[in-house]
Amino acid sequence: MWGTDMTTTWTAEGQAAVFVAVDHHSAGCVGLHAARRGTRFEALEPLRQGVRQHFGGFAKDIAAGLSLRHDHGSQYMADAFQGELTFLGIESSPAFVRAPEGNGCAERFIRTLKENLLWVRTFDTVEQLRQALLEFRQTYNSTWLIERNGFRTPDAVRQDQLSTRVLAA
Repeated sequence: MWGTDMTTTWTAEGQAAVFVAVDHHSAGCVGLHAARRGTRFEALEPLRQGVRQHFGGFAKDIAAGLSLRHDHGSQYMADAFQGELTFLGIESSPAFVRAPEGNGCAERFIRTLKENLLWVRTFDTVEQLRQALLEFRQTYNSTWLIERNGFRTPDAVRQDQLSTRVLAA
């Protein structure tokens, strides 16, 4: 299961939407995206990043078996968003209304993102923010020690998961 959510931050160009996608198993960030507007199309970008990286492409039913936890925001409930999930084979798993803890993995990642990037740096442009997010994702996944992972990085947990699959096959 992956979780997705959105937050906002400020750049010199004005407010920007920041979308995240997080793997519930490893707590790894599978996608990050910033845009001037927080539309349903922009909300899909972190999922597209994750699907390309973790499933090796972008095609019909390529991510079959994956569930996506999201809130009831208009971006996530939009026909275009839900249609793309269906195309990719991803099962939509909306959290309960007014219960952000139902998407706790994404919410916790957003807190970490705010405390370590969004609240401590300023950005002149949305593009500068977007580049900083991609760098943060790399640093987070490869160096962040997560307690529930036994103080291992998300990349280490993912690698263990992949090797276990290979050995089982």
